[in-house]
Amino acid sequence: MSCDTIMYETPEPGIGVLTLNRPKAYNAVSFQMMMELEDFWRERLYDLETVVIVLKGAGEKGFCAGLDMKETAEKAPKMSVPEFYRFQARLARINLAMRRAPQPIIAAVHGAAAGQGFSFMLASDIRVISADARFSAAYINIGLGGADMSCSYFLPRMIGAGRAYEYMYTGDFMSAEEAVNLGLVSRMVEREALNDTAMDYARKLMTKNHMGLRLTKEAVNMNLDANGLEGALNIEDRNQTLLAVGPYLKTV
Repeated sequence: MSCDTIMYETPEPGIGVLTLNRPKAYNAVSFQMMMELEDFWRERLYDLETVVIVLKGAGEKGFCAGLDMKETAEKAPKMSVPEFYRFQARLARINLAMRRAPQPIIAAVHGAAAGQGFSFMLASDIRVISADARFSAAYINIGLGGADMSCSYFLPRMIGAGRAYEYMYTGDFMSAEEAVNLGLVSRMVEREALNDTAMDYARKLMTKNHMGLRLTKEAVNMNLDANGLEGALNIEDRNQTLLAVGPYLKTV
């Protein structure tokens, strides 16, 4: 995949590695990166070869600093209200596209993940971080509301509303240790072990039923908002029946 701001590789069969690739700009999301990520996640919807995706940031500075504020400050004043709303909606729906992608996403996070970078981490399925990682719902710090880019959806569900309010109201950074203690992440490792640990998770998932992984992600997505226990059970029952009986349908 040839892009200017992201890089995609398949180092092993079934495993894709997506790298946010603007290291000199702290991997901040530019207009170009927004468009490239839109295309990338749209392609994954129909990608039957890729089973799991590792998401990481290039360079030593950090995972992703959020929106490229310098570029936005230049372009936003020239936008009409409908144009800005369209931009806001497109940017935010990258996180929805990550949840719609059938592949489990493993975020390997080092340094700062702020704003949209924090939301990219939250929209992933498994989060592996380095000891120097730190996180901020930074929107409130630039004069906007603290609920943005799906943060107000994901964060209360992951760490509880009480602490989520704190981070969204203050914009304060959450340390790697705090993220572990709050149950937000799966593993904290030293920086040099980060990529290998993420790949180890990816390889472990590769040993599982690949269709089962897709249906599990779908079930989790649906059951976060399920209309009660019965709705959740119906989704689980359907998936398990498909997986258990499906292989035998060819012989009927």
